Amino acid sequence: MPQVRVLDSQGNMLGVMATREAQRIADSKGLDLVEITPNANPPVCKIMDYGKFKYEQSIREKQQRKAQKATQVKEIKFHPGTDIGDIEHKIRQIRSFLADGNKVRLSLQFRGRENAHRDIGEDKIAEVLGMIKGECTVEQAPKTDGRIHFCLIGPAKKTGTKGQNPPPANLSGGIRISVS
Repeated sequence: MPQVRVLDSQGNMLGVMATREAQRIADSKGLDLVEITPNANPPVCKIMDYGKFKYEQSIREKQQRKAQKATQVKEIKFHPGTDIGDIEHKIRQIRSFLADGNKVRLSLQFRGRENAHRDIGEDKIAEVLGMIKGECTVEQAPKTDGRIHFCLIGPAKKTGTKGQNPPPANLSGGIRISVS
């Protein structure tokens, strides 16, 4: 490339000049000539300390990795005979896991004679999903694998409701049961 557009170390435009002249200016300052936009016409180069630039870039990347939160998959286990009081407790646990931003795997294990009545277990998972319907997103639909019926849920997706009040949450966490 015979000519390049040159920026100095503060970002000020030095103009278009011969590549050899730009390299001579960078050498006189004890810095490097780094091509930053190769597709421009003429290409844009900046006079900078490339080693310092790479070091600062690696520090920024480390800080970004440190700031990221790894999503965990928590598991809540049920059985077809799990009673309503235990389900209420497990629902509270699920809500706290979802509030922390974790995914939750709901698994229901069939034991012995329970395998003959799989519909009861499938209804149990459907009941739990119905109780937390608005608070989560079903990421993997309920399915059976051997003796275990499971599904995967995650935190509810945030829609574009910026500035609007969210719907009131069920603070009691209780379940209404009608007995006939």
